[in-house]
Amino acid sequence: MNPIDMRSDTVTRPTKAMFEAMFRAELGDDTLGDEPTVQQLEARVAEITGKEAALFVPSGTMANLLAMRSQTQPGDAVIAHEGSHFYHYESGGYAAIAGCNPRFVSTPRGIFSPDDAARHIPWDDPHFSQPTLVWIENTMNRGGGAVWPLYKIEALRAFTRERGYRLHMDGARIWNAATALGVPVAKITEQVDSVSCCFSKGLGCPVGSALASDAETIARARRHRKMCGGSMRQSGLLAAAALHALDHHRERLADDHASAKRLAALINEVPGLSCDTSTIETNMAYFSIDPKLGSASEFCKALDAQGVRVLDENPTLIRAVCHLDVSREQVERAGTIIKSVAGSMA
Repeated sequence: MNPIDMRSDTVTRPTKAMFEAMFRAELGDDTLGDEPTVQQLEARVAEITGKEAALFVPSGTMANLLAMRSQTQPGDAVIAHEGSHFYHYESGGYAAIAGCNPRFVSTPRGIFSPDDAARHIPWDDPHFSQPTLVWIENTMNRGGGAVWPLYKIEALRAFTRERGYRLHMDGARIWNAATALGVPVAKITEQVDSVSCCFSKGLGCPVGSALASDAETIARARRHRKMCGGSMRQSGLLAAAALHALDHHRERLADDHASAKRLAALINEVPGLSCDTSTIETNMAYFSIDPKLGSASEFCKALDAQGVRVLDENPTLIRAVCHLDVSREQVERAGTIIKSVAGSMA
């Protein structure tokens, strides 16, 4: 049997219908400004997020980098959570290219308040890097897929407006957040100045993300995209996949959320493994392993040998992500394999 791959929701493959949409795409040259399918996607993302404009980019890493570079100056401080994706997984672009200095908030599951942020504002003194941008992540990857409550985003919006800061949302999994809250994406993003979103995670596209904001910010981001090598040519092939996903793959995200909860319940039946089901809001299940069963890395290798792929986050923590290519039957089978492997390592 094919492996049950729950390392990430980025491992999904395009569906047959998505391939057909890509094959039918009308193409131009996006760098020269006449790629009709990309322009259609950018207009659609702007509409969905309630922003003036949007920009199609190859990756979420680039979308976040352009958001920071286009809304700050080198030497500015960015207030963000210590678990932020841009800090842990984006190769230091915030420093090397945007030239920014993060000031990290430390709170449970990546959700923080204006008071938490305010504690990281330094004195107005030439010695100190001054904040110009507040950064939130929704859903919060290292928070187990945590969703930001709307009232907390609204509170941060008031905080940033009062101080003249910008507010960015790393919305790589904004589609999951909207599904979990049962609201339109624009209801979540209306309080932020910019938002990035990813098509190659929960929506199942092979490549692609977008940045949405006001027209002036997107114009700057377009120039920085070119500088970073992210300006593409017949990228309508990829944009067509994203358009198809927006039309056909968003409603089914609730299935992934249900699968993650089911997987967590199965894991909790296994001696030596534990998962806090109260923290599962979207498509991620983080579970702990008793050191008596070995390290998380050793357990993941043993699972891989039996056809279940997950990722170790630290010596005692493992992450499993449910997505388009993991059926409910596969979740049940994964639970059986996890129990078997744990029994063999006890």
